Amino acid sequence: MAQAKRYVLRLFISLKYVTANVVDRQSGRVVVTASSVEKPLRDGLECGRACNAKAAAAVGEVLAMRLRVDGLASEPIHAAAAKEVEKKGFKNRTKVWAILNALRDHGVNLRVDDDGDHRRHV
Repeated sequence: MAQAKRYVLRLFISLKYVTANVVDRQSGRVVVTASSVEKPLRDGLECGRACNAKAAAAVGEVLAMRLRVDGLASEPIHAAAAKEVEKKGFKNRTKVWAILNALRDHGVNLRVDDDGDHRRHV
């Protein structure tokens, strides 16, 4: 029997900003969010007109801290890496993997759907 994916990571990447949300699929609500639009995070970054992988990693780090504060860091958070890269475009794959690696590095129980590539990205 397949385990239900309660918490899912959703990414929104534009030319200027990166936003990462964790959605509770049972209630359909965003439980934790982090974005490079937020003033404290934006002021600490050197994005200029374009957002890069460094900014994406910072968003992942802030999201991991917020998950830890809310007690969700130990809950399995599912992310479809291949789907996110496909949806965001090949040029944004470094940003997607920067967020995923930052979450992993900061102790979040991240369950990445297998894309067949087991190398560390970024």
